Amino acid sequence: MITRSPLAPAAFPALPAIAGVTLRVARARYKEWDRCDLTYVELAPGTTVAGVFTRNVCCSSEVELGREQVKGGAGRALIVNAGNSNAFTGYRGREAVEQIMGQVAEHLGCAPQEVFVSSTGVIGVPLPKDKARAGVAAALTAAPCSWEAAAETIGTTDTFAKGAAASAIVGDRTVHVAGIVKGSGMIAPDMATMLGYIFTDAAVAPALLQEMLSRATGGSFNSITVDSDTSTSDTVLLFATGQAGNPALASWDDAGADALYAAIRQVALDLAHQVVRDGEGASKFIEVRVTGAVSDESAKRVALAIANSPLVKTAIAGEDANWGRVVMAVGKAGEPADRDRLAIRFGDVWVAKDGLPVDGYDETPVAAHLKGRDVRIGADLRLGEGCATVWTCDLTHGYISINADYRS
Repeated sequence: MITRSPLAPAAFPALPAIAGVTLRVARARYKEWDRCDLTYVELAPGTTVAGVFTRNVCCSSEVELGREQVKGGAGRALIVNAGNSNAFTGYRGREAVEQIMGQVAEHLGCAPQEVFVSSTGVIGVPLPKDKARAGVAAALTAAPCSWEAAAETIGTTDTFAKGAAASAIVGDRTVHVAGIVKGSGMIAPDMATMLGYIFTDAAVAPALLQEMLSRATGGSFNSITVDSDTSTSDTVLLFATGQAGNPALASWDDAGADALYAAIRQVALDLAHQVVRDGEGASKFIEVRVTGAVSDESAKRVALAIANSPLVKTAIAGEDANWGRVVMAVGKAGEPADRDRLAIRFGDVWVAKDGLPVDGYDETPVAAHLKGRDVRIGADLRLGEGCATVWTCDLTHGYISINADYRS
């Protein structure tokens, strides 16, 4: 039985119904488990789509096809398989995806290119076509389900279902945004960092929708890391059904475009944080804030060096205020830094400045901060105006236990 992460929210949030989105789940039995493992989302005709995908060169056929499909800008359906990533499976893996696309397209009377497929789970095992066909057939006729059921179904090592919602005023209409995500391990920012799906009832042109998703990704899904590993299947898709009745947004200058983007970014950031809070074996949620870098890009690379350091992450797990490990991580990042200007803090307490421990440094408040579940680390390089924030979790023995037994 999976133990719920101690960093999990108290309950799955209340997500609004999105007009033009119907959720269903079924059992394809891709693994020997007693649960649904296939999520089917039917989308209203006219739905536009945007997507971001892993840059892992050993990606799945689902990712390869998805990259091409989003160029068409139209989406009628989404199928998500859990338990088998269908990655590194050659032509057999691609044939299984094309079979699913064709089966759903025939049911809906749409083009196969409007059917998006994602898979997550074990790498190197072709998706069984017979199970895929039976699972899809069951999903197509299943009763509509809740957001929570859909979120639970796409999970693998996740310990809780993840969802988020927001709203915005576009023209004279209130539009809604809701999303679900799965992710717990093999999480590192290289767009994307898990499987995530966001839906809105707003009417948005595909090009603008893609810009909104790409921009929102930078400060959310691309600013988290659990273990520095980027999956072969990472995908985030954003669908806009147009059912809210607002004048279609085609430009950032259109009234309500900024408000809709803010809502999309809010949902993306909430979902990204939940992935980190469900990091495999995690007991601490860690924010790393770097300021004073020569550029924002440099600040982010330094922040990631800190966030991905096993020594930093294990120190936080042990509630050890070993700021020397943060100094080490800054120095190894390969970015401009000056030892004699560097300052380090835990929480609100500066522990080192100008390359030296702070005079009279009292570790008591820092030790108290590290005992909490939310930990903040800061590094000020004092070289420029660049800044960045990334989020990670600590590294415990639980991570080893989960991944040592992943295939069993």
